[in-house]
Amino acid sequence: MHRHIAIIVNPYSGGKRAKTVLPEIKLALQRRDLSYDLLLTERHNHAIELASQLDPGKYDALVAVGGDGTNFQMLNGLLGMYPDAELPPLGVIPIGSGNSFALDLEIHNIDQGIARVVDGETRPVDVCYFTQGDMRHYFVNLMGFGFVTDVAATAAKFKSLGDMSYIIGVLRRTVGLSFHQLEMELDGELITAKNCFVEFCNSRFTGGNMCIAPDAKIDDGYFDVVVLGNLTRRSLLRTFPKIFKGTHGENPAVQFFRGKRAIVRTTPVKPLLPDGELFGATPTEVGILPQRVNYLA
Repeated sequence: MHRHIAIIVNPYSGGKRAKTVLPEIKLALQRRDLSYDLLLTERHNHAIELASQLDPGKYDALVAVGGDGTNFQMLNGLLGMYPDAELPPLGVIPIGSGNSFALDLEIHNIDQGIARVVDGETRPVDVCYFTQGDMRHYFVNLMGFGFVTDVAATAAKFKSLGDMSYIIGVLRRTVGLSFHQLEMELDGELITAKNCFVEFCNSRFTGGNMCIAPDAKIDDGYFDVVVLGNLTRRSLLRTFPKIFKGTHGENPAVQFFRGKRAIVRTTPVKPLLPDGELFGATPTEVGILPQRVNYLA
């Protein structure tokens, strides 16, 4: 059966790798007689605008070519415009500096991403949301604040170094380690603490291949919450390498929760990091829409 696909491409993603990957994508689609509309982003957050202008009913799939941020923007453009509509399957071809969500779709490289688009098989995926005032915004990977956001802001300055940029971010932010006061109501349970960071995780990975939430599942109707409390710089540096194997929970300062709704306040106000994008701030409400979309996987 003939399929027609919309492809949103961030040409600057992954050190401008899209320019070399696009001919490969086009060739693979043409070989399978798949027609496509190609949309190139021209500025930050342009993918939100492009996705919001699409007519989902015209397409058999909507595909993001880039990193976690490109997928985040495509998702928010679609659900922001069509919050209740059934959407065609979404796809990811990972070429960004961070491709964490793709790992939970068992897409480890560009070729596998192209193969998933061509094959057309799908799986249901939960979508999480967070609020800013009376507006909802969406994520499928994770959203955090505190130390993790500070690290990402520093890592962005070293993006050309790939995964190494996150290590640099961790080391620099550890030197200036600071804490905030957390007040989080999670499914009716109140959690208050001196806090280093919180991550709301729909999927397992962050920063590329860091397994932040080892038990998270993208289709179970829950988000996993990783809370890092008060700890010393030395303890943080000892624990950090364990995140690549998902064994950081051995540190008693790390706690794991699971839930469907959270109301979060911090003192002072902390910026948010949904799907690798610096956007928003506390206070916020976090929720989940079980199996809201399907992804090519």
